[in-house]
Amino acid sequence: CTFSIFLFSFYRKSLSRSSVRSRMSLRSPKAYNSLQKGAVIWDPKPLQVKKIFEALKKGLNEYLEAHQAELDYLSGRHKDTKRNSRLEMISQITPSLFPLQKQIRSVERYIRKLEFHISKVEELDEAYCIQCRLRDGATNMKHAFSLSPSTKASRESLVELYKNFQECTEDMCFIERALEVHLGEFHLKMKGLVGFARLCPGDQYEVFVRLGRQKWRLKGKIETDDSQTWDEEEKIFIPTLHEKFEIKVTELRGLATILVGVVTCDSINFFTTKPQAIIVDITELGTIKLQLEVLW
Repeated sequence: CTFSIFLFSFYRKSLSRSSVRSRMSLRSPKAYNSLQKGAVIWDPKPLQVKKIFEALKKGLNEYLEAHQAELDYLSGRHKDTKRNSRLEMISQITPSLFPLQKQIRSVERYIRKLEFHISKVEELDEAYCIQCRLRDGATNMKHAFSLSPSTKASRESLVELYKNFQECTEDMCFIERALEVHLGEFHLKMKGLVGFARLCPGDQYEVFVRLGRQKWRLKGKIETDDSQTWDEEEKIFIPTLHEKFEIKVTELRGLATILVGVVTCDSINFFTTKPQAIIVDITELGTIKLQLEVLW
């Protein structure tokens, strides 16, 4: 067991140079100045974070494929235009080529940014997996030592294991904070309530959407032609790793308010290129639904 502790400690120290805290390319001082060595901000959530890693990489690759297809299309048009200009013997480069060239350069720049973004996410994913495995190893070894007779050597080994466990936990928290910088934005658009007979002209509702500390409160009214008017229709939310969308709908009746329902919605499926129509059951029986459109 003592030799195993030595190996674990050696492996842990050998990886410390590649730790996310020691690589300046993975963190920005402005973004992470609240994370100090020795202070754990929250408990890491490996299962949730791994799901977000996969969803994020899938969504980024979808964007990359879409823009690569656009680049191929523009490049094909560019070649056709140049060939036609030579056939017409007008000039080697016609004025119609310049907008195409500008579009091509713009798409190429965006593709390079996407490729860099994907590489950073993959780098964080790899570092997170390493720290997660080391943390699990420390946990298993602590359990093994707890079942053996207590000696001075075993107590010293347990202290070292606890230290390694804490270092892995801090690194995982650091990576989680670094990952949040790469999650982009969610653009939420209010599409209205769906309630059939439950919604009557003149009814007024308030919808409250919260994601962590981010809040969106808007009021709407059912008009005589069954259309709906809302005082605000769009809101941008910054995705987080550990919070879900919480949606609360209340009906306004004069000075009184009646709670219609409160639901939560996971955002892990929002990391995709196409706008998504989200219909959420506000009441338990689904008699009133809330329809949102989410664009990442």
